[in-house]
Amino acid sequence: MASHRPPHLRKQCTRTAAALALAAVAVTGWAPAAHAGAAPAAAPGAAPSAAASTSQDEPLLSMGDSGPAVREVEERLKELGYWLGPVDGEYDVRTAQAVMALQKVAGIDRDSVVGPDTRAALEEGPRPQPSTSSGVVLEIDLDRQVLLVVRDGEVRKIFNTSTGSGETYFSRGQTNVAVTPEGEYSVFRRVDGWDDGPLGSLYRPAYFNGGIAIHGYSSVPGYPASHGCARVSLPAMDWLWANGRVENGAAVVVR
Repeated sequence: MASHRPPHLRKQCTRTAAALALAAVAVTGWAPAAHAGAAPAAAPGAAPSAAASTSQDEPLLSMGDSGPAVREVEERLKELGYWLGPVDGEYDVRTAQAVMALQKVAGIDRDSVVGPDTRAALEEGPRPQPSTSSGVVLEIDLDRQVLLVVRDGEVRKIFNTSTGSGETYFSRGQTNVAVTPEGEYSVFRRVDGWDDGPLGSLYRPAYFNGGIAIHGYSSVPGYPASHGCARVSLPAMDWLWANGRVENGAAVVVR
C-alpha cells in the first residue's frame, strides 16, 4: 500500500499524560457513589421504577470493581473481540478501554461504566464491519474511534482509540490542524520505547504517515483528542508489538 508522508507532519501527538477520566454516573433516587443498594420506596399504589429495578438487579460496574460480575463482563467482551488482555475479574484500565470501545460501536454514552445500556449492548453484541477483505490490516475507524485488527476480511480484535481532534495547534513556527488523514499506508518506522518529539512522548510508536503513528498513551478518551496519531492504551500497544501487528511494512487503513 502507498505511504503518504506530508513533511509538515512530525510526531503530531499530544504530550500531556492525563489519567483516563471516567464519567460519574448518578441514578435518580440513589446515593451518588453507590453501585448497588436498596431502591427508594415507591409511592403507595405505584410500581417501582424500571431504573430502580434494573439498578437493584444489576449494579453499575466501573473502575476499581472486582469479582464474578466483572469477570462475566470481561468474558463477554473477549467473546465479541474487544481486546482487554487476560480475563481476571478486575475492572482496570484494560477492561474500561474495552467497555468504551463497545460503547462506541453500539452508539451509546462513552463513559466506560457498565450500566443498563451497556449491558444491553453486551447482550446484542455489536461488532464493526471491516473495509478490507484480504491480508492483515490495521483499520482506524475515524467515525467510531476504534482500531481494528482485520485478517482476510474478518475483525479479530477491536481496540479503543483516539485520533486527531480537528483543532488548530502551533508547533515549530507553524499553525497546523490536528487531523488523521484518510488513506492507505504502511508502517515504515517504529521505536521500542518512549519516543520524544516536539509535541510529546509517544509509547512504542509505529509511524505510518510522516509523524503520525499508532502509539500507546495514558489517556485514550471517548472522543478525538490527539494531534493526528491514533492513541491506544499502554497495555494495548504492548499487545500489538508482542503479536507482530505493528512490524515495519504492516498495512494501515484510515477511514
